[in-house]
Amino acid sequence: MRSAVARRENLILERVRHLVEIESPSGDREASTRITDVLIEWFGALDVQIETVRAEAGTHLLIEAPGTTDEAPLLLIGHSDTVWPSGTLDTSLPWSVQDGVVRGPGAFDMKSGLVMILSALELLKGRPRRSVRILINADEEIGSPTSQDLVRRAVAGAAGAIGFESPHPDGAFKVGRRGSTRIHVEVTGHEAHAALDPDKGVSAIDELVDQLLVLRGIVEEASLSAPVLFNVGTVSGGTRANVVPGQASAEIGLRFLDAVTEHAVLERFADLAPVRRGAVVTTKVLSSRPAWKATSADAALLREVSLLAEGFGWDATGRPAAGAGDTNLVGALGVPTIDGFGPAGAGSHAADEHFLLPDLYRRTALLAALLQR
Repeated sequence: MRSAVARRENLILERVRHLVEIESPSGDREASTRITDVLIEWFGALDVQIETVRAEAGTHLLIEAPGTTDEAPLLLIGHSDTVWPSGTLDTSLPWSVQDGVVRGPGAFDMKSGLVMILSALELLKGRPRRSVRILINADEEIGSPTSQDLVRRAVAGAAGAIGFESPHPDGAFKVGRRGSTRIHVEVTGHEAHAALDPDKGVSAIDELVDQLLVLRGIVEEASLSAPVLFNVGTVSGGTRANVVPGQASAEIGLRFLDAVTEHAVLERFADLAPVRRGAVVTTKVLSSRPAWKATSADAALLREVSLLAEGFGWDATGRPAAGAGDTNLVGALGVPTIDGFGPAGAGSHAADEHFLLPDLYRRTALLAALLQR
């Protein structure tokens, strides 16, 4: 019996390694095709229907795995893209397994989670289980710009949803997430010689600085009712010191606790008026994930999972998270949702990315038990 368990665990680890060694940065369509071809082969060995959706960002998969009951399907959500550029595996973050700690680009976020889904279904092959719908998209790390409509379609008729992003550092599930929006602010002014004709110029950079102060004031006002995180991530503009700059731009990241504050702030951001005559200010939403505020339905799903976890000697808990993911949209649409079902670890998006191998096996077993219910 133990040898069968050991073989299964070895297969799980080898599959994670296989996926990690197919480096798949967001936006690399060829890499996305390579990894989804492998996933199609693996899932295709089961009794499932696979829909392939090719998009500008990569290849998305929607998989239906009918069960033995008439229950509505449980939606399992993951992604195949990573933040890491090709070549990371051979340089800053090579694959390694040492003392139960597994490292590699995308191992933690979130190729291990994809293998969990596959392994749980294989474990239950020929046994009674509920129906499952699986969404694996290729652009989660850049805000899911080409897959949000697919997420909405996948949610239809689902009884609940499980996300396979990383858990909290202490292993707790994520129930509720801040809304996340990226805004691009573009300012057009008028170039002129900074010494000979300064009055004929309209400085796009000066206008941008003033607009950023306006935006910060909007956020500070909104934060009186619910805290809003505001980060100017990039600023660019101008050509040289003796030219009044005609162009300037900034990219801003915003995080929201609730939908009311989110809508109020974004509405005001979309209606900016120039501070100086002759300047033109435009804003564009680059990506947006709505705030997911946990509900009693989410809490009920968490209780169900926690009761099952007790059978594994595990006191499973959950709480809101600051980061955003595809479960933002799912939870905001009212589907009972929990996230953070991936294995415990650390270093997401960092050079120390890793997960804990024993926890990968434990959570795979917990997922199988949940699907059997």
